[in-house]
Amino acid sequence: MMVGVSDPHTLESRLISTGAERLALLGKHAEALMAGYARDEVPLAGLSKTALNRLLAARILWRPDEQGGVKLAPKVRELIAEMLADETRRHVNADVAETLELLRSLVQSYREARDAGEYWRQAQQLLRLRQEVDDLNGRFADAIDSLWRRLNSDFGFVSRLGDKIRENERAQKQIVRLLDGLELIDLAELIELVGSDGALRKLLVSGLQHQLTQHYTSLREVQRRMIELLARFRQQQSRSRLVAGMAAFLHEHPGFVPGNYARRSEVPALVNRAAPMIAAGAAALDHDADTRTLTGLLHRLPMPAPSPEPVSAAGAAAPQGNTLVAARHQALKEDVERFYLTVVDSGGQPLSALEYLQESEFEWGEEIWLFQVIAEHQGLPRGEQRAFRLHQQETQASPFNHLRLIHDVILQLNA
Repeated sequence: MMVGVSDPHTLESRLISTGAERLALLGKHAEALMAGYARDEVPLAGLSKTALNRLLAARILWRPDEQGGVKLAPKVRELIAEMLADETRRHVNADVAETLELLRSLVQSYREARDAGEYWRQAQQLLRLRQEVDDLNGRFADAIDSLWRRLNSDFGFVSRLGDKIRENERAQKQIVRLLDGLELIDLAELIELVGSDGALRKLLVSGLQHQLTQHYTSLREVQRRMIELLARFRQQQSRSRLVAGMAAFLHEHPGFVPGNYARRSEVPALVNRAAPMIAAGAAALDHDADTRTLTGLLHRLPMPAPSPEPVSAAGAAAPQGNTLVAARHQALKEDVERFYLTVVDSGGQPLSALEYLQESEFEWGEEIWLFQVIAEHQGLPRGEQRAFRLHQQETQASPFNHLRLIHDVILQLNA
């Protein structure tokens, strides 16, 4: 079990210095922040690159995507709304369900202003919708980022085992709440809600879907890290219990001394895991004094008594099936070789394979005979194949089938 100890005075001074730096940033760039509160985005004209990076690092500003502008962080926006007592921007219970209900109300107000031709009110409602969607995305992003940072900072360092177990349960419940909140956002309902309005579809459908994909991806990484830490904690917990149990046993039995199990005649089954060994012996032929002893041992060895077995007369061996098949194949091969020798002796005259089969009165079938003649020609070496000319008399099976039927094979010597 890993336990981290740190100086509380050092931690307090670090928190005070960091907080004072962040508050100084708020005061130094108050005009730009208030302009971002009143508008959709924070104007970057009055901010240098260094100041912008410091505000982003302090989580005062955030950038939803690479193509979009810089906006106020949701917590900063809520802080300003609370200080100004801006009832239109304050959230008493800022959960996902309430935000979705507010989005539905703003969409209805936007539609009413559009139908009435009140373009200024329509633009204001659209701005409110953008801000609420940004706040919703920002709350999810902040919650996932906070959980990720907590898992990778002091999550494994606690003082007691019970605190660690409760910390694990709290982190798991946070992940479940984030998943439940993401599941409340029904894109099919939003598509039906916005209708055919292009600005609303871009804001509440395509843009929100892209942000939800990023949130699910980030939360998947948080879950993977959480599972990894829980598995590591289980390993540490099992080792801690083993050490704690051994310490309790030694506390109850202070005089316990581990015995030498290698010298015990009766070893517990849990310890004695080795297979038994068979003792082997050999005669020392170089010791002449042991010759009489070895001779006596050999004479006293029991002789095996042979048991008579009835012997029956052997019958004629029946030929095996494979032997018969091999013999017939060899006979077919020899008959085909005689056909090739006949072609050679004919002086180059073409000779039909079927005619030779009929004249020789072989008992082979025509199909197997032609197949063996072609196979014999293909099995010859290249030089001997060029010495013969093999012509196949074949026809097409049908006008609709390109299968070729071989009727006869004509073999002759090349000139």
